[in-house]
Amino acid sequence: MRATLKMVLPLMAAVALGCLLFAAYQVQIEKRNLRADLLHHAETLGTSLQDSLEPLLANRADGSIKQLVDRVGSREHLKGVAVYDTGGAVLATTPDLQMQFQSRPEVAVRASEDGIGHGEFLRINRLNLHIYALPLYQHAQIAGTVVVLHDASYISEQISRFLRDSLLNAVLQTLLISALALFVVRWSFTGPLTKTTKWLRLLRSGQPHAGPVLDQGEFLDQINQEVTHLARDLKTARASAKEEAFLRDSNASLWTAERLRISVRNKLQDKPLFVVSNREPYLHVFNEKDKSVGVMIPASGLVTALEPVLLACDGTWIAHGSGNADREVVDAQDRLRVPPDHPTYTLRRVWLSPEEEKGYYAGFSNEGLWPLCHIAHTRPIFRPEDWLYYQKVNRRFADAVLQELEGTESPIVLVQDYHFALLPRMIKEARPDARVAIFWHIPWPNPEVFGICPWQRELVDGLLGADLIGFHTQAHCNNFLHTVERAVEALTEWDRFAVNRQGHVTLVRPYPISVDFPESAPQAEPGLDSVVERAALSAELGIEAPLLGVGVDRVDYTKGILERFHAIEHFMDTNPYYQRRFAFVEIGAPSRTDILSYKNLLIDINAEVDRINKRFQAGRWKPIVFLNKHHSHKEIARFYRAASLCLVTSLHDGMNLVAKEFVASRQDDRGVLILSTFAGAALELNDALLINPYDVQQLAEAIHRGLEMPEAEQSARMHRMRSVVHEYNIYRWAANLLSDLTEIRIDAPERIETR
Repeated sequence: MRATLKMVLPLMAAVALGCLLFAAYQVQIEKRNLRADLLHHAETLGTSLQDSLEPLLANRADGSIKQLVDRVGSREHLKGVAVYDTGGAVLATTPDLQMQFQSRPEVAVRASEDGIGHGEFLRINRLNLHIYALPLYQHAQIAGTVVVLHDASYISEQISRFLRDSLLNAVLQTLLISALALFVVRWSFTGPLTKTTKWLRLLRSGQPHAGPVLDQGEFLDQINQEVTHLARDLKTARASAKEEAFLRDSNASLWTAERLRISVRNKLQDKPLFVVSNREPYLHVFNEKDKSVGVMIPASGLVTALEPVLLACDGTWIAHGSGNADREVVDAQDRLRVPPDHPTYTLRRVWLSPEEEKGYYAGFSNEGLWPLCHIAHTRPIFRPEDWLYYQKVNRRFADAVLQELEGTESPIVLVQDYHFALLPRMIKEARPDARVAIFWHIPWPNPEVFGICPWQRELVDGLLGADLIGFHTQAHCNNFLHTVERAVEALTEWDRFAVNRQGHVTLVRPYPISVDFPESAPQAEPGLDSVVERAALSAELGIEAPLLGVGVDRVDYTKGILERFHAIEHFMDTNPYYQRRFAFVEIGAPSRTDILSYKNLLIDINAEVDRINKRFQAGRWKPIVFLNKHHSHKEIARFYRAASLCLVTSLHDGMNLVAKEFVASRQDDRGVLILSTFAGAALELNDALLINPYDVQQLAEAIHRGLEMPEAEQSARMHRMRSVVHEYNIYRWAANLLSDLTEIRIDAPERIETR
């Protein structure tokens, strides 16, 4: 009974409070209506008297004015009438007003001054009165004032009766609703709750297979189902705790590939993971000399993070087959086992025609979505034909994914990046039992910017087919939720960062991606320190420079390469001491060279490099060395270790892993990172020199500060940044993302068979 009262009493209080507030509101409405009605009567009578009195004033018929006032007689609530001349002297009043209103009231003065009617409520001699005054005109000039007085006491009396009736009604409603609630709670909640409590006691006592005690369709039936799942998952949770304890005891507190493999194997419970991305982890290409088939491994942090998971669970990676020899090595189902040296998981390749690749990848993805999301002042291009290819390719990948999912109950699918915004919805509609996540590797702009896209509604709806959407930063999550509120009809749950669209809940979470942190020493020749490495690189580049700076980017307009070069030019102008001493090496990997804006950017970069070098070049020294070709991780690591500073000047970036790669490579705790505040990495690497890449002078000053920074300060800053990258590495990113995905509960209807 006590529990029932605890539930019903707040309801009674809420109902009573609601009734009282509504009663108070009704009283105010009633009071306002009564006052308005009285004012209307006063205005009507005043206007009638005005029409009658003005001719009499013109004829100076004081006797007639007195007779007119006396004839007004007794009307409902009327107290009397008074007429005054322009000086305020009384011309005529009803008998009851002769004593109180010999002088003109203030409201009549205002009416005479303003030339319009005025009314107000007053309390005089314990009487509530309403006074209304109208000016009287003679030849367009004010000749006097008529005042109409009503007894307003009846309003208070009616309000008192109305309030009494409203309070009585509130009490009766409260008692009736509370009695009904008490009956419903005891009949449909308290009884089943008691039974459920007994059942939970059995489960807690170590009987996980104790059957439910409620009939199907009971009020708490869903809770019973959840408790059943909880009991079933308890064993897994204990196993996970045991595994974590083992890892801690074995000094494996940091996330590694091995720890990720063990953790995910336990969480997936022998289920495979299905990864979808545009880029494949292994490419097969023809050797130009002997036409033999070789294997290339693209430089990708994504492969580093997810391959241990796929190795652990015998998963499947579905990707675009872009290697020119890819078709030569797959089976009849377009599959092959990888890695080549130890086949452990499946790579499923999807084939695209040149027209499809141009429209879906180069067109809609990289001429539309890429500039749209990066807000880098390059106009996005949205062509209807590109959108058709984007839909077509997303459907092609969805069909391939669904084929791979056949025979797997409750599969887990991880989709990668902006190329596949429509894919989650396509998969979920066909396989509602699947757990689907998508990670968006680029920024998500504010809703005003994203609204430029003609198909924003379709893209957002496609993404909301996922159970989990991951972004790099919380700001991108916020922008996405704001976009959802504008683009589609859905319930945005800001308290838990989720979207409920048509009964399906999508969680939105930040997962800052990172890099692998090498625990062993870098692969360098014995005895080489940063100075020797720098000298060796300078010799290979054919320059003489005791100090090197480095930038590593794809040649992309979002990376701020031109702004970086202009800052170096400004630095050389303002710091001539560093001419012949400091050289900057830009490793610019060719990117999307079939897109016009990228071709033009490369032309502009080469032109600026030539112009700046011609200004300053002397002997074997020049300020900028531009290496426009692909480099391996091993080659780039040499530049990282040799550089005095690394410039990351993104105009807008989701994360930018170059900043983290530079930090991870500096086992000597030296070097300075100059980092754009518009890169997601700036939120984590606070000890970098943070700059606005559009501010050329600020960037030039940061270069000077970096080169002048004492070794002790360099060491302290780099040590703190390395600690961040060490702890929050790529394996932790994958573990957090997959852990959240596997913990999502899916209560799906029967899946739809596809052909």
